[in-house]
Amino acid sequence: MNSPLLDAAPGFDRPIAVLKHCHDRIRKQLATLDNLLAHLPTAGADTQAQQAAAAVIKYFEQGAPLHHADEEENLIPMLRAVAQDEDAATLQALAPVILQQHHDMDVTWTQLREQLSAIAAGADATLSESATRQFIDAYTAHMVREEGTLAPMAMRLFSPEQMTQLGAAMQARRNANPRPPKTTGSAVADLRKDYGQASLGDADVLDDPIAQFTRWFDDALRAEVNEPNAMNLATVDAAGKPSSRIVLIKQFDARGFTWFTNYTSRKGLELAANPHAAILFFWSELERQVRIEGRVERVDAEESESYFHTRPLKSRLAALASAQSVPIASRAALEENYEAVAAQYGEQPPRPEQWGGYRLVPEYIEFWQGRRSRFHDRIVYERQPDGSWARHRLQP
Repeated sequence: MNSPLLDAAPGFDRPIAVLKHCHDRIRKQLATLDNLLAHLPTAGADTQAQQAAAAVIKYFEQGAPLHHADEEENLIPMLRAVAQDEDAATLQALAPVILQQHHDMDVTWTQLREQLSAIAAGADATLSESATRQFIDAYTAHMVREEGTLAPMAMRLFSPEQMTQLGAAMQARRNANPRPPKTTGSAVADLRKDYGQASLGDADVLDDPIAQFTRWFDDALRAEVNEPNAMNLATVDAAGKPSSRIVLIKQFDARGFTWFTNYTSRKGLELAANPHAAILFFWSELERQVRIEGRVERVDAEESESYFHTRPLKSRLAALASAQSVPIASRAALEENYEAVAAQYGEQPPRPEQWGGYRLVPEYIEFWQGRRSRFHDRIVYERQPDGSWARHRLQP
């Protein structure tokens, strides 16, 4: 069975769509909170509850403050600058309400955060129903008000240039990460985190490793792991020299694990010389990794063609414009290539012959669960000559 992967978030060239996408993620976390209320009295702070609590904390500590700042520092001030007559009156009445609601929800969140932190650590199973309901109801009504008034007003009033300005500000806010402090060699050696969220017993895994991977991938989706579909792909050239890079998986099923790229790129040339590779998924939020090794084959042209035309237009044009991994004189030259391709093909660029899919047919799959004191759980599946899977445990 094919497993659905994450829909791509809208780009910052569509800032109002980004704000709506943030609302959708908030609604998902509110649903998780609601489910926690029902789950905790019977199951306590089990692994599922811990993962759910950690996901809620992550979003409302990181994503939600950025979203509020988008509205307070950019969207509302920009609307005030252009709104007139009835729009101005609506905004004058609504903006103070929006800002006060942000404050009130932050206050309620402070109470919930302490309880959720204890749940995430497995130390307590207490979650205030009244505070949770207040938080869910307030956020839900708040988003309805914004989507019914602020977003439509922005879509009507903002020029393309103002949309670009808003999107650029939102993107800059998310990219404004503070520079980490300098570390010495000994300080780097001392960096460590002790794992302890979960265990992986022999009774916890399924007989089929693809089904087990699907279960873990679904866990990563529910926990809102950052880019759960990102994997490290390691290839080896004809001389035995390895190289690796991050790519995005686009499909996995009983046939294997599929991604798409340029066949004449470095990884493509290495796979042509040595059609064996290793991929690695690392989901730090869940303290899990999955190592997969096997032979690699190209998917058929029909499958590559079908997927290519589901990609965003700019990504399709970029595939035509870029001879991946080949040196080029400058960024300007690369952008000139793109503009030439866009002018030539418009809205219907064809799939380049050198672009398509690869599928890794697994022969070895290892599931790794972090445990305390580096005493990790490692369970391995190895494909047998008859196509069945043998399973065993490795020492950490």
